[in-house]
Amino acid sequence: MNALETLLDDLVDYAGLFPPAALPMDAAVKNYAAYRNSPHRGMLARFVLPVARLDEFVREASRLGPDAPGAPWQLSVLAGPADAAVIAAFNHAHGARWTIDTIEAKAATPGAIAALASAFSGFTVYVEIPVEDDLSELVQAIARVQLRAKIRTGGLTAEAFPAPQDVLRFLAECVQRQVPFKATAGLHHPLRGEYPLTYAPDAARGTMYGFLNVFLAATLLHSGHEPSVLVGLLEEREASAINADADGISWRGLHASAAQVAQARTRFAGSFGSCSFEEPVQDLAALQLLPPRT
Repeated sequence: MNALETLLDDLVDYAGLFPPAALPMDAAVKNYAAYRNSPHRGMLARFVLPVARLDEFVREASRLGPDAPGAPWQLSVLAGPADAAVIAAFNHAHGARWTIDTIEAKAATPGAIAALASAFSGFTVYVEIPVEDDLSELVQAIARVQLRAKIRTGGLTAEAFPAPQDVLRFLAECVQRQVPFKATAGLHHPLRGEYPLTYAPDAARGTMYGFLNVFLAATLLHSGHEPSVLVGLLEEREASAINADADGISWRGLHASAAQVAQARTRFAGSFGSCSFEEPVQDLAALQLLPPRT
C-alpha cells in the first residue's frame, strides 16, 4: 500500500449535520450510506452527531433497512457526562446496527476532563480544548486519564482559524504526552489555501489549513522531527512538495517511513471531522494524490 493511502485510511469523520453544510438528518444519513458504498470508502470513518439527535438518527437510518452499506455503523457522538445513560441505552438497543464507540466533548479544566473519563469508561473520548493559551496543563490532564485531545482548526469566520504556531504547539504537546488527537472544522481541502468559508454564493473567503498539512505534520512529529522545522508544512500550498510511495512520505527533505506513517495513524493521528466527504476526495483526485479504487 502507498504510504499516502495509509495516511488517508479511515481519516474522515462525516459531520454533514454541522455547519457549513448543516444538512437535515435524512440527507446526511443517505450521504453516509452512499459513501460507505463508494470506491473511496476506505477514507471514511464515523458518522458524527449530537446526542440530542439520536432518536432522529434512528428514525432516518431505519429507513435504509437492515442491509445498509457497511453495517454496523460506528458513531461519534457529541455529549457530556450527564448523557452517559442515554448512550449506554442506545448501544444496548441498537448496537448490532449502529454503535456509539466515540464521544466528543469540550473541557477547559482538569476537573471537567476527569468527569468525562469517569462517565465514559470504555469509550474513545476526544476532549476539545482551547489552544490559544498555555495548553500543557489540559493535555497533561487528558494524558492522566488516558483520553484523547481534539483541536478546532477552523470555523465559519477567518478569526476562527488558529495560528500555525498554535496548531503546532498543540500537536507537539500531544506527542510529548503521548495523547492521540483528532481535528475538526475547516479541513475540507488537502492543502492550505484561500477558500470560501461557507457554501453561500456570496461567502467570504479565508485561509484554511489542509488536512494533509495537519496530518503529515503530525506524522513527522510523531516520527521524531523537531517542531521548529514543521511550521512551513502547516503553511504548504504546493502538492509537488509532498511525495509518497510504498516506502513512506516525504515533504521537502523530511521523511516518514511507511512503518512510521502506520504507527502515527494507529497511535497518534486519529481523524478529522468534515461536513463534506466529497470535497476531500475530489480535491485529492484533482491534485493526482488519490489512487483509483474499486
